[in-house]
Amino acid sequence: MIKVVQSNSDDPMLFNVTVQETGSETRHQVIMSNETYGDLTGGKVNPGRCIEAAFEFLLERETKESILSSFDVAIISRYFPSFGSEFGKYISP
Repeated sequence: MIKVVQSNSDDPMLFNVTVQETGSETRHQVIMSNETYGDLTGGKVNPGRCIEAAFEFLLERETKESILSSFDVAIISRYFPSFGSEFGKYISP
């Protein structure tokens, strides 16, 4: 389970994310600029859902323990170049 709590709505936005699986959890602080949010979603989903979708993408590729404890969503594509092109399927209904 991925739980996303938005801490502020400034630019950049700040989120606290908890990932729970198999009796353990990890916690992450994530920032996302308004520009990145617009690029990823076109404003079609709320920012919290965008972060949740980013974690869904990451968890298909690595364990929750491998995800950085603090990061900017914009860096995901450095580690996973397909992030930008594949992200749409994670936010689609």
